[in-house]
Amino acid sequence: MVQILDPLPANSLNQLLCCYVNATSQIQIARISNIPNWYFERVVFPGQRLVFEAVTGASLEIHTGMMASSILSDTIPCDRLQINEGPYSSIFKTEQTIPTSVLPKRRKTSLTATAALSSVD
Repeated sequence: MVQILDPLPANSLNQLLCCYVNATSQIQIARISNIPNWYFERVVFPGQRLVFEAVTGASLEIHTGMMASSILSDTIPCDRLQINEGPYSSIFKTEQTIPTSVLPKRRKTSLTATAALSSVD
């Protein structure tokens, strides 16, 4: 299924790639409403990971859904949810290679055929 993304405001210079995980057992609504000329809102199911683009200064509001109501549970600055900077930023650089010293060593195994059932009564 293709998800149609809301385009960022035309005057946005600093774009952030962000990730939010709903670690609760309840449905949540993730909403960014503090950026002029832009509105972002998504339903996030329990255990779901939401990856989205935002601009510097945006805040993600988390509304927890209850029967016929919702409660503002948290407001998180999007720069705290950013995934394209920090110790894992190298995963987005395609020209960088992984040193072989950090790769796990493979064990050599030999395959031998063993009879699982030798006789049937």
